Amino acid sequence: MSSASLPPRGRGTGSNPYNRFAPTRSVPSDDGWYEEAPLPCVTEVRVETAKSIISRNQSPDLPFDRSINPYRGCEHGCIYCYARPSHAYWDLSPGLDFETRLIAKTNAAALLEQELSKPGYVCAPINLGANTDPYQPIERDQQLTRRCLEVLLRYRHPVTLVTKGSLILRDLDLISELAEQRLVAVMISLTSLDDELKRILEPRAAAPSARLRAIRVLRGAGVPVGVLCAPIIPMVNDRELEHLLEAARDAGAQSAAYMLLRLPREVAPLFEEWLAAHYPQRAEHVMSLIRQCRGGEVYDSRFGHRMRGQGPFAELLAQRFAVALRRLGLNRRGDFGLDCSRFAPPGGQLSLL
Repeated sequence: MSSASLPPRGRGTGSNPYNRFAPTRSVPSDDGWYEEAPLPCVTEVRVETAKSIISRNQSPDLPFDRSINPYRGCEHGCIYCYARPSHAYWDLSPGLDFETRLIAKTNAAALLEQELSKPGYVCAPINLGANTDPYQPIERDQQLTRRCLEVLLRYRHPVTLVTKGSLILRDLDLISELAEQRLVAVMISLTSLDDELKRILEPRAAAPSARLRAIRVLRGAGVPVGVLCAPIIPMVNDRELEHLLEAARDAGAQSAAYMLLRLPREVAPLFEEWLAAHYPQRAEHVMSLIRQCRGGEVYDSRFGHRMRGQGPFAELLAQRFAVALRRLGLNRRGDFGLDCSRFAPPGGQLSLL
């Protein structure tokens, strides 16, 4: 394997393919006059004054109908991230741009407060982390997620958090207070227990041990916590499924979920490039299994299929997960019932009941 084919250390990819909306494309040609400079790998954070902050969906595959994403792009650099194609909407590449040219919605908390204060607003759990990770490294300085949690706590609004960042423990004070009022549930994403695989698959995400510690600490503080084994990648991490669930259960997780690898739009060629660089001998077999799970294609976007896939491999994976779930007692999702009745905008009229 040539080192030239590997991405820069700490990044998921070294490629920056054109986004699908680009009106023109340039092809480099070596005329002998210059040497092509490597793509910059320094993280750049742009500021956005967002016009709205709560995104809504009608997907039957998701357990929530609204979400907040304080950031566009994600410094974790997970090569498989299904959110990569969204960077094309900002005239940026789903490749290296997605993990190095980030956008922070600095008015997120203020917008959230405005939307929650509208007279017609109907309370239902909001998810933080549906598209990009709310606890990616830049959150340490930006603190947009923390400010949103402060608003949600003040309004007594239920929230669910999904992250693979151990930075979530910084906000334990807010999260534990939300938990006391049945206003929060957390899902920690755990993809592998292998540090080396994590390094190349999710370069800037927290180590497996740090995520397990996050589960342990959150549960110790009385916070409902589950584990999300996602994505499961055939012939890469699928053999770890039961071990991931066992480790999470031992750390205190109460529930579990999984998702099969999704490769929408520009993610597919980026992932195939990653396979060729890191697993050249099994790359063809991995893609063959993925196509078997997606009706012969690399991706199937249909509701009811995109998260689980179909065919023998997908069915076997579902059976393994179901058996492990029962054996480990990780089927207590009902414990996560969040209380929407506590919602009370500051200054609003209190109920007489």
